[in-house]
Amino acid sequence: MSGVRVLVGTRKGAFLLSADGHREDWDVQGPLFGGWEIYHVNGSPADPDRLYASQSDGWFGQVLQRSDDGGATWETVGNEFTYVGDAGSHQHYDGSAVPWKFNRVWHLAPAADDPDTVYAGVEDAALFRSTDGGQSWQELAGLRDHGSVPGWMPGAGGLCLHTILARPDDPARMLVAISAAGVFASDDGGDSWEPANKGLHSGFMPEPEAEVGHCVHKLAMHPSQPDVVFMQKHWDVMRSDDGGRSWREISGNLPTDFGFAIGVHAHEPETVYVVPITSDEQHYPPDGALRVYRSRTGGDEWEPLTDGLPQEHCYVNVLRDAMAIDEMDPCGVYVGTTGGQVYVSPDGGDHWSPIVRDLPAVLSVEVQTLP
Repeated sequence: MSGVRVLVGTRKGAFLLSADGHREDWDVQGPLFGGWEIYHVNGSPADPDRLYASQSDGWFGQVLQRSDDGGATWETVGNEFTYVGDAGSHQHYDGSAVPWKFNRVWHLAPAADDPDTVYAGVEDAALFRSTDGGQSWQELAGLRDHGSVPGWMPGAGGLCLHTILARPDDPARMLVAISAAGVFASDDGGDSWEPANKGLHSGFMPEPEAEVGHCVHKLAMHPSQPDVVFMQKHWDVMRSDDGGRSWREISGNLPTDFGFAIGVHAHEPETVYVVPITSDEQHYPPDGALRVYRSRTGGDEWEPLTDGLPQEHCYVNVLRDAMAIDEMDPCGVYVGTTGGQVYVSPDGGDHWSPIVRDLPAVLSVEVQTLP
């Protein structure tokens, strides 16, 4: 029977959670890199033994780690991330210009067909690529060549490039999301980029429907239907049916349309999951009840999933990279919380149970389906 490996990044280390296909009895490995913030751990779709981890520390800076044996051992790989050309400046909250500065790697996206090719989204927002397993990195500078760059402004978490999506049918066509600049699209493998925010409305902006400047929290795409992309925004859940070129709201009957995480069912492209939180100031579930919401119609109509999740006195958050969905049948859904819990539903969201409790605050959750 095949199994799963859940890759968890936390404020104080990484954890690997493994189980067979029943997803009932779990082995917990960790903490790896104990005491370090692990912003993201991700595995290669082309090689289940190849893992990458973004390790960050206020004293020692950014370190990237790679494992070639499924997390049993790790090695430090290249950590030179240099912006191409004049780094220039971007806009601060008060409208002043601040110099571009590299702070950390937020998100790692291994290529689907090559374990040695991996993309990194960083803060301040830029996109890098390695083709030698993380040993060296080159900025895809076309993104920061866009004319809107001096007006990019950080979100509350910083000016971070947090989502990287390549179409499985044409990897040269890519989407990235930046908080708080919005979505950008490339059709040529990252050489050039254009804003992809048509239809977004952000009331806090001087121009609510501006081409650039929207605070996008996360994107999700199903591999069999890549023209359909789902978005959790700073207020509003959105959908695109043209590969991100235009968007429409699908918040429907959600109790609140503010949140960070969004995911798509492994086998049902119209089944979508979000985790609403109360507001942009109150980062916890409405009524103190943790509910994952599911739409089986691609949005607008949502149902709360509560069985096995805490329904009182629960004031945790689920961050943008802290939801994952495996490829088994029925598919498993995973969420990690800032309270240190990682929950699994092995039946697509109907029933939930904790894999582990009392970890440090969970920053990211990814899952691999193992042979």
